[in-house]
Amino acid sequence: MKIPLQITARNFDLTETIEDAIREKAQKLDLFYDQIMRCRVLVEAPHRRHHKGLLFNTRIDITVPGGEIVIKREPHEDLYVSIGDAFRAARRQIEDYTRQQRREVKHHEETPRAIVSALFPERGYGFLTATDGREFYFHKNSVLHHEFKDLKIGTKVRFVEELGEKGPQASTVKVE
Repeated sequence: MKIPLQITARNFDLTETIEDAIREKAQKLDLFYDQIMRCRVLVEAPHRRHHKGLLFNTRIDITVPGGEIVIKREPHEDLYVSIGDAFRAARRQIEDYTRQQRREVKHHEETPRAIVSALFPERGYGFLTATDGREFYFHKNSVLHHEFKDLKIGTKVRFVEELGEKGPQASTVKVE
């Protein structure tokens, strides 16, 4: 970190052991991602609750090149759990941030679409024609929610393509 770690406690006093644990977790974050410019940790005990007792909030503000990452977790009655949860979330958010910086963000492919082009209900199978013109075999067991009996030629579906014994086939067929 370019600027030293800042630890603040609100409405209670932090013990030296807790401060050491926070410093250790912050140091691990800094080793994981060495571009952290500043890290501020706020641990607070907002107020007593009649039914749940004392709850702790942990907030971490991390300044990185080009942005700031803010972590605020749900209150927890165990201070160590509250701090640990916040630092685990901080690591996940830093991982996401570095992926974005490297342009490694995952892009999910859209599920292929098709229409039912042939049906053989007595034999329990049929064929789909995808929007790109390719044809796929499918079995009645690959149709979700037991909707094979409701299929008709021209029904629009989505499917997952896989390689079968005799070429490409459709699995996980879902009626649109």
